[in-house]
Formats: sequence, structure tokens, C-alpha cells
Amino acid sequence: MSRTRLISPDDAPRLAEQAVVNRDFLAPWDPVRGEDYYTVDGQASVVRDALAQHAQGSGLPHVILDETGEVVGRINLTGIVRGPFQSGNLGYWVSESANGRGLASAAVREIVRIAFGELGLHRIQAGTLVHNERSMRVLERVGFVRFGLAPEYLKIAGRWQDHVLFQLINHGDGSAPRLD
Repeated sequence: MSRTRLISPDDAPRLAEQAVVNRDFLAPWDPVRGEDYYTVDGQASVVRDALAQHAQGSGLPHVILDETGEVVGRINLTGIVRGPFQSGNLGYWVSESANGRGLASAAVREIVRIAFGELGLHRIQAGTLVHNERSMRVLERVGFVRFGLAPEYLKIAGRWQDHVLFQLINHGDGSAPRLD
């Protein structure tokens, strides 16, 4: 069963619900958000922007699905650059109620397959806060390799915070690395 699918405008109500329910849970890992982010209209705007990036080829916005097909998170490739770089940045979140069930790992594996297969990317980068052990384990479980530390990389929870950087490289003939 697929664990992700392309985001849809119809997802805005469920994403708004997830944003509200998981606001405190995600706050330590997210930028500070305006109140409109937590509304259906705010999520509709987020979805429109993500789909516009997808149409331009610079993003791959998916939702993460649980065993019943319910939306329980997001996973995105952003900043996709073509030419000699052939790279994108990975980001994801899973609701508190769906944590610890392997959904994030399955979603990352699925996005990697799409990125290295259909999109033909050479490299995927991901960053985690230095204290986000669970996210680091997800990336390492899928085969990402830690390659650096970026001081004051992103403004998260209202302050510039260091991030551990990971990458996964598509070696050789363009086939995806083994992801099982």
C-alpha cells in the first residue's frame, strides 16, 4: 500500500485539523507560524503554493497516509534543482498520534524511489535539529548519511538553530539505492 500521494486542494480541511491538533507537538520542530496557518484557508494557500512549485518542477508535495488511507502528515521535496546538480531537499512531519508506527520511514522510502526513479535526481538532502533523534533515526534507517553540521541553519521555534545535515546519493546508473 502506498504511504504517500500528491497533495490535493481537497486535503486542506484535514491538514488544518492536523495543524491545530499537532500545534504543540510540532512547535519545537517548526518555524513560528501565523494564526492563519491553522485555518482551512491558510492550508488551502499552503497547498496551492506547493502545487504551483510542483507544476514548475521545483517541488514534490505529498501527504503521508496511515493504514486506513487517512492523511497523518506531509512529506516534501523542495528546492529541486536540475542541470548538473539534480538535487532536492527533503522535509516531513507525522502527527503525534501516528508517530512510532514506521509511517515516516515508509514515506521517506517512497519519496526517495520517486526522486531517484521518476525524477532522475542524483542527490537528496535533509536536515534535522541536533536534538531530533527520532528524525535522524528515520533518515539513517532509510540509508541517508550524516555529512555535516550547519550552524544557525533555520529559524525554528523562534530562534536560529543548528541542524545536522544528511544526504542520500543515487550512485551509478541512475537506479535507486536499495531501500528495504
